[in-house]
Amino acid sequence: MSAATNNAPPPLAPAERGTAREATACIPPGVPLDSATLLQGGKAVTIRHNGEFYRLQATRQGKLILTK
Repeated sequence: MSAATNNAPPPLAPAERGTAREATACIPPGVPLDSATLLQGGKAVTIRHNGEFYRLQATRQGKLILTK
């Protein structure tokens, strides 16, 4: 099997253990991700995307807000 056909994520670095990446490491690309997996029982999570930080927050009404 060549690297081009392998959809597995790269191995986790020690600093990534216990992070959202570890929690989602076995989810194939394109598969829907449940918000509870990202929030891990909390109400908000910080997401780094292209060097910028965003906050994903769950409201009391069950909606999600993404802010920069």
